[in-house]
Amino acid sequence: MYKTYFPKADEIKRNWYVIDAEGKVLGRLASQVAAILRGKNKPYFTPHLDTGDFVIIINAEKIRLTGRKAEFKTYFKHSGYLGHEKFLQYKDIMNTHPERIIEKAVKGMLPHNVLGRQLFRKLKVYCGPEHPHAAQQPQPLEIEG
Repeated sequence: MYKTYFPKADEIKRNWYVIDAEGKVLGRLASQVAAILRGKNKPYFTPHLDTGDFVIIINAEKIRLTGRKAEFKTYFKHSGYLGHEKFLQYKDIMNTHPERIIEKAVKGMLPHNVLGRQLFRKLKVYCGPEHPHAAQQPQPLEIEG
């Protein structure tokens, strides 16, 4: 009989990738980034292990939405107290913290458990074209869409 192979912790190689979000569609970018963070692009992917890579996204303020979503998209936030819910408009968040839009989209596509929180820590999003991770020697990665 064949046995299922599970990679050991020291066998997992994690790369650093830089993705330029300029002109990319939010949902398509987020789904592909979530797959890279999860490690689904590797031959030794295992659902219960963190086999993914680190991802740096630059130019977060230049992301785009299709259709009329830029006018009507809202984000929900709740403080935990009764009646303290807030509805934030896409354009307001884009003016103040554009990196949070990509973070929220990617986080929603990761598992909602301890593993998902661990994977989310490997995502770095920046507004401008610069990032402070030059020492990790990230490789540029081209995403379709």
